[in-house]
Amino acid sequence: MEPDSASKKGKELPLPRLIPPHVVPMKENGFLLIEQPKKRRVQMARPGLAEKGQSIALLTNHFKFSVQNIDKHFFHYSVNLKDQDGQPIGGKGIGRKVIDEMERTNKTELGNNGLAYDGEKALFTISQLPQINNEFPVILWGKTFKVELSLVAKIPIQSIGIALKGHVTEMAQEALRVLVIMLRQHAVKKGCHLVRRSFFHDNQSNYTDLGGGVIGCRGFHSSLRLVQGGLSLNIDVSTTIIVRPGPVIDFLIANQNVRDPLQVDWGKAKRTLKNLRVKIRNMECKITGLSELPCNQQTFTFKPKGDSEVSAMEITVYEYYVSHRRTPLSYSADLPCIKVGKSKNTAYFPIEVCNLVSLQRYTKGLTVQQRASFMEKSRQKPRERMSSITNALKYMKYDSDPMLQVCGGSISLDYTQVEGRVLQPPKLIFGNGEEFLPRNGRWNLYNKKLFTPIEVDCWAVVNFSDRSDTNSIIHDLITCGSMKGITFKQPLFVFEENPYMRRALPAARVEDMFDQIMTNLHEPPKFILCLLSSKRINSLIYGPWKRKCLVEFGIVTQCMAPKRVDNQYLTNLLLKINAKLGGMNSLLQLENITAFPIVSKAATIILGMDVSHGSPGRSDVPSIAAVVSSRQWPLISKYRASVRTQSPKEEMIDSIFKLVSRADGKGTCDEGIIREAFVEFYLSSGKRKPDQIIIFRDGVSENQFDQVLYVELNQIKEACKFLDEQWFPKITLIIAQKRHHTKFFLAGGSPDNVPPGTVVDKQVCHPGNYNFYMCSQAGMIGTSRPTHYHILLDENELNPDDLQELVHSLSYVYQRSTTAISVVAPIYYAHLAASQAATFIKFEESETSSSQQEIAAPGTVPVPELPILHENVRNSMFFC
Repeated sequence: MEPDSASKKGKELPLPRLIPPHVVPMKENGFLLIEQPKKRRVQMARPGLAEKGQSIALLTNHFKFSVQNIDKHFFHYSVNLKDQDGQPIGGKGIGRKVIDEMERTNKTELGNNGLAYDGEKALFTISQLPQINNEFPVILWGKTFKVELSLVAKIPIQSIGIALKGHVTEMAQEALRVLVIMLRQHAVKKGCHLVRRSFFHDNQSNYTDLGGGVIGCRGFHSSLRLVQGGLSLNIDVSTTIIVRPGPVIDFLIANQNVRDPLQVDWGKAKRTLKNLRVKIRNMECKITGLSELPCNQQTFTFKPKGDSEVSAMEITVYEYYVSHRRTPLSYSADLPCIKVGKSKNTAYFPIEVCNLVSLQRYTKGLTVQQRASFMEKSRQKPRERMSSITNALKYMKYDSDPMLQVCGGSISLDYTQVEGRVLQPPKLIFGNGEEFLPRNGRWNLYNKKLFTPIEVDCWAVVNFSDRSDTNSIIHDLITCGSMKGITFKQPLFVFEENPYMRRALPAARVEDMFDQIMTNLHEPPKFILCLLSSKRINSLIYGPWKRKCLVEFGIVTQCMAPKRVDNQYLTNLLLKINAKLGGMNSLLQLENITAFPIVSKAATIILGMDVSHGSPGRSDVPSIAAVVSSRQWPLISKYRASVRTQSPKEEMIDSIFKLVSRADGKGTCDEGIIREAFVEFYLSSGKRKPDQIIIFRDGVSENQFDQVLYVELNQIKEACKFLDEQWFPKITLIIAQKRHHTKFFLAGGSPDNVPPGTVVDKQVCHPGNYNFYMCSQAGMIGTSRPTHYHILLDENELNPDDLQELVHSLSYVYQRSTTAISVVAPIYYAHLAASQAATFIKFEESETSSSQQEIAAPGTVPVPELPILHENVRNSMFFC
């Protein structure tokens, strides 16, 4: 799936601010000039280029952007829009229409060179207007608007040249922002709908029906970047989810999967419709809610026009439309009205006269089926994607933009050629010391035993499904396990759910099952295989079951809900079971011989950090922070996880270092998430404190890098100091980004994806900062997306080749699969740990009807704490 918004990479150019932060007055000509910014902390510079790997010729979806007339300036004006009564007006839609009309009717006054408008408060020209403060009357829709433009700053285009040398000053940022706005405005004038940095056309050929009243819409992403090769325009295919345009009631019936309007859940409908735009006759309005009363009871004050004899009267919305507007209403009488406007300007309309306008994003969560359909239909093979990108670039005709022409700007239509390198995959070791070199990022466990298989001697099976082949599954699992070296004894007991409990609440079903377990067994088993009727993402049983096992009893559990049980399915299941119970499925050869230069030379702990958020539109669901840490140094294949809740939608982890008062009143103690990682590393690694900390952080955009570097990193250092004031481990901090739009293609028009192990650190990386792209996985479906790694800090002074080899190797230690994965395993594990912990909270929500839930404002709901995992599983790979 291609996101319509991305956690951005380097360097993503943000949209403009109203007033740059560094300005000084220029008395001789009256305008403001941006001052050289004060010194600020920056990311570390690239120490050099890596060299290992076989060279490979690649193309990338970056297109060279040139600006010739660097002697010119952009003039930044503040925009103040007023209606004919002198009242301020807002909204991007009306603002753009007014400014477009102003430009059309005042070309001479504006210099005939075009302008760039951000849709809100900032406007840029390439010719200075006659006055410092300018006023333009604009007549639109028979109304008179007034546009006030006040000069804010003069921005030299030549400052871009400084940025291309790796020194991104505030002046350069402002100049680059203007270019971004010019490109966005050009897309708007071509009829595109903007969603952040993506553009979508109202064209049926771009639509894919996903069911439930929502549609997948394909468009394209466009962003301007500073790279080693100069300025680059990144164009890519982008997809988003929109509501199906047309009658509101048709959308609601499809969205809630009901037969007719009388079955609609109006509480849910109110949340779904809020802030969507509807067309009513010839005007567009934003929905602010629904009426409390049905259409035939909701009244308003009505006074007929042109009849002074008739006084104002109270009339229902239904009567007004049927009697006064002669509009027949077939089903609206008993349904709520659509409410638009706020306070004194509130208006109500029958639902059947309201039609949803096109290209409106659907921001609520998707069902499993919708998400699967969306992902399947979003995929494009490399050659197909290249064709879509080329067509988008040709369609836009950026070079025709008048302001860009005056700047001497031009955009190449040729893909940028880059030199990549393909790293050699690491050797893996399986049972009996068998070594294997993966091919194309994959390996097969046929006739292989696991490196360290476990013995399962005290286990049970529970069946929450209606399957009748439980004994067959047990037999096949034991047989397949034996082939992989895992010894299963016969289960202690097979527990079938009482039929009368299947309609009970999930928590009650789990309690009843545990009553059976404790009644029939003298002590809890060490492992339970759990059969569910549907996959965990659908199963309401999953959350309470995991919580009961992991928190209260410390039992390792594996859930399964197969449609078909075959040898491949069972093998994948055994990989998870073996890892959860402390075994190892495979080992890197470099780990076995302790010859990994980065890790083996000094005690090294590897951390993976991620934050998981609630579904879109839910601001009352806490976010889950997870930190995964390596243990049993010098291994880099064994991990444990710590998880915490925090405020909804908060990306920075706030529980890294957390001082609390001791229970005995004697000072304070650290209950932060990092302390747990350090203590377990110390106990499992021969009582060695880590000399090196290598951190992989996921899920942050570029504008959050400083927060990670100077908030989260400082908290980690505080945690170290609190444990031992004389302990100063060296830290390497790396951000991993998957949500970006840079793609690589094989030169020569090959239909295949780039090979696994492909790394790029030239031409399209930042000119000064330390970063690189790596595609470690074999892309089997669609176009491979590389991971973009940003090294923000490297106190360990790692050699670029050694660092890339470590990143590549960490893509091969993921214990759940027999393929290299697209991002380092610690980050993937952190995501899994956060997702599993989130189900502990999710199942509690499910016991409240959705129609009774209201979306709370951020910060108004107390953040519930996650329960502490049982000591038996606390340091296991329970998340695997």
